[in-house]
Amino acid sequence: MGWCPYTFPIVCMFLIVSVMGVVRNPAATVDINVINGHHHHNYKEALTKSILFFEGQRSGKLPSTQRMKWRKDSAVNDGQYAGVDLSGGYYDAGDNVKYNFPMSFTTSLLSWSVIEFGKFMGSDLRYAKEAIKWATDYLLKSTETPGVVYAQIGDANIDHSCWERPEDMDTDRTAFVVNQTHPGSDVSAEIAAALAASSIVFRSSNRSYSHILLRRAKQVLEFADTYRGSYNDSLGKYVGPHYCDYGGYKDELLWAASWLYKASNERRYFDYVMRNKPNTTEIVINWDDKGAGTNMLMSVESMRKGNGIRDEHTKESFRIKADEFVCSIVPESPSKTVEYSPGGLLFKLGGCNLQNPTAISLLLLAYARYLNEADESVRCGNTIIAPLRLISLVKSQVDYILGHNPMNMSYMVGYGKKYPKFIHHRGSTLPSMDEHPGRLKCQDGSRYFKSSKPNPNVLVGAIVGGPALNDSYPDTRWLPYYSEPTTYVNAPFVGVLAYFVHHH
Repeated sequence: MGWCPYTFPIVCMFLIVSVMGVVRNPAATVDINVINGHHHHNYKEALTKSILFFEGQRSGKLPSTQRMKWRKDSAVNDGQYAGVDLSGGYYDAGDNVKYNFPMSFTTSLLSWSVIEFGKFMGSDLRYAKEAIKWATDYLLKSTETPGVVYAQIGDANIDHSCWERPEDMDTDRTAFVVNQTHPGSDVSAEIAAALAASSIVFRSSNRSYSHILLRRAKQVLEFADTYRGSYNDSLGKYVGPHYCDYGGYKDELLWAASWLYKASNERRYFDYVMRNKPNTTEIVINWDDKGAGTNMLMSVESMRKGNGIRDEHTKESFRIKADEFVCSIVPESPSKTVEYSPGGLLFKLGGCNLQNPTAISLLLLAYARYLNEADESVRCGNTIIAPLRLISLVKSQVDYILGHNPMNMSYMVGYGKKYPKFIHHRGSTLPSMDEHPGRLKCQDGSRYFKSSKPNPNVLVGAIVGGPALNDSYPDTRWLPYYSEPTTYVNAPFVGVLAYFVHHH
């Protein structure tokens, strides 16, 4: 994921512990109620920049409309050794590997952002759709051969031994596949979810493309469900420890079926979810665990007018799961299970933390929207949580990320007066092709990584891993846990920002 495993895990963890122990933040005991007071940000600017970030992560031949000019064509021959065209798609974080597992999750959340809040994006909607299509064009290529799904491009273990620009990349670009004998239900189902969700995005603007996406999503989910198994077992030494599926593949199958139900309204997908849904309530939504995402998606779908779910008991079962999720998050709930920093940032341990408040915020906003339309609230014990309370909680997370925090720092690169300048990202750290046309080989980038100068290329819109639990932030390339941006942190934030553009 976008943190320690990218660069020397043992050393990285040692540095994290060291920094956590020595960084002192005099504002770390600030009153959460003060932090969450009335204040405003330029949400429109933040929205524009959060979408622009995806152009900095593009792989393949860049279009003439490319706005982030310091990035150039890269990995244009991906797939050639397998006899297929696998160019395109995204680098998920600061390295040069294309991991289809988190890439497709990113696409699912970016699509959900547009589905729920695209009407508030204005001129940015065009670019949000372009960002989605850059991924789906590649995912269609990755699933074009029946019975084969391409899961990853590039050997991460080799890639992570180099610090070089994607434009110079000369490391191994093996195309790793899952198939009937070496299954990968997790990565395949996540791709199916992404294709299904994106088919809704393009339904009104590009109907033929939408049909292609939906048809492929059905085929890929059928493959994932028929040939069950985790891609950990098929490709473990190549995908781990970076993006192993630690939570099992069943949540991806349910996530994909939920999106296919929403996209097609076919009862078989609804029945699949009902037959296989777990009894427990999941409170996590990230690239590895989609349990909370499925519960919330189906809960929202059950509340949507004309959704086809007529059985009140079924609707209530989804509502119970969604309400339990809310009660696990809201600070005043007696059943809260997450932590909050002294400055008010939501925390769950594991990986870069900002993936938690951004993804959870998208879920809470979507749920609040439908609760508000139904004139309903959530009960957590004796505490009543109204839709407006969920919105205010989400706003506190947005404002914290954009700079209203004890460090007075925006955690979105290029937004605000103070933001991270030493992010853990190869393309941002190394001089651009315009500044240094000559080739930079595998180890040539080390001196730039070790430099005390800020990154020369501003990766506008990138949201980094974020601060520590005590609200401190060590702005250093050496600690990717804090300083590395990832696509799946930005994706849900796009929808959240769009909401506040209209409702601030």
